[in-house]
Amino acid sequence: MEQVSIPSHMKAWVYSEYGKSGDVLRFDPNVPLPQVKEDQVLIKTAPGYDVAGVVVKVGNEVKKFKVGDEVYAEYTSAEEKVLAHKPSNLSFIEAASLPLAIETAYEGLEHAQFSAGKSILVLGGAGGVGSHVIQQLAKHVYGASKIAATSSSGKLELLRNLGADMPIDYTKDNYLDHLPHKFDVVYDAVGESEGPFKAVKEGGKVVTIVPPGTPPGILFLLTSDGAILDKLRPFIESGKVKPILDPNSPFTFPQTKQAFAYLETSRATGKVVVYPIP
Repeated sequence: MEQVSIPSHMKAWVYSEYGKSGDVLRFDPNVPLPQVKEDQVLIKTAPGYDVAGVVVKVGNEVKKFKVGDEVYAEYTSAEEKVLAHKPSNLSFIEAASLPLAIETAYEGLEHAQFSAGKSILVLGGAGGVGSHVIQQLAKHVYGASKIAATSSSGKLELLRNLGADMPIDYTKDNYLDHLPHKFDVVYDAVGESEGPFKAVKEGGKVVTIVPPGTPPGILFLLTSDGAILDKLRPFIESGKVKPILDPNSPFTFPQTKQAFAYLETSRATGKVVVYPIP
């Protein structure tokens, strides 16, 4: 088995209390590396909730990965089942932007039993999850017949570029009352309370990723699953599914606070990625 030189400590941004990122995040140059359990691997990564990096150590029970493998997922440990091999056509920056958003988008469509020929309205179409629902999955994977999506007026052109047939400005009063028709599925990525039910056909489905959800809408809890990423890998490697990065990405590791501050403005489009300096 290939051996990799692994330090005992790493640089990290850490927090120990709740609050604004600018107040609670602090840089620590000497954080111990995570200890690897029998079913985990240790990965040198781009830090954040979503990660992508190179496996540098594996537990005795790990079968799917070996040292040197490039995976989605400085260092973190993760269970083998939540990882997938990184598509060869993606950089680490691109790969790190995908897992959480695309898994959330996919799981929501699966729970709504979305399929070819159906129509969909995406509430919050310019965000990380909503943008993947439009361009990546509803259009290229599922074969939607019509895709509508909402955003502020300044992001309508982005929705068109993502593939929305009907970009909708949600800042207009009672915009859901003036839709030309209703949809088989409404995917709520922003938390519109009872609004989505005005836009769904009789017998259609409303899925929301924002708790607590409004019955009878479908609210689901996402669990990280490398099998989903493996299933979508052919679409990624063929170019049908692409990472959607915010134009300001990537931020360097010392700019972590700035990255969080930018996220807090709610002006990001696509994913914000922090990339460590080698």
